[in-house]
Amino acid sequence: MATGTRYGVDLRAALPADSADLAILLGGTSRGIATRLDAVSRDPAAAVLVATGWNGAAIGVIALHWHPTLTSDRPRARISALAVAEEERRNGIGRLLIKAGAQAARAAGCDLLEAALSHSEEEGGATAFLQALGFTPSGASFARPLRKRAAEAP
Repeated sequence: MATGTRYGVDLRAALPADSADLAILLGGTSRGIATRLDAVSRDPAAAVLVATGWNGAAIGVIALHWHPTLTSDRPRARISALAVAEEERRNGIGRLLIKAGAQAARAAGCDLLEAALSHSEEEGGATAFLQALGFTPSGASFARPLRKRAAEAP
């Protein structure tokens, strides 16, 4: 997995101690992130990398998962989370995270890296960011909940 220091930013695998910082970056609670981080870190077909600043706090994160498909000879990797602290954006951290994630995916034998965006990410400029890094549109993604939602209380 990609680790090291570039431009004063350390890149490394996420640790349980990063949960509070990741909760700020991704939303949610520190406990919830810690539980999910534990599950993802035990998955051999996944990686969670963080960029840390001078004080050791996580200022960016990328999570990837890879899987074989029937339509390709090699596994595909998908970015399932990508976030950079707002005050750190436009400093090259997102680019470093994508590069490190791509390196991890290549090491896992993948030859394609996908990124699916939520509507809010599209509006926030993520589309332009990804296109600047060589990503191209590749069809539409659709999602469907697998559990019925509980009826709202009056």
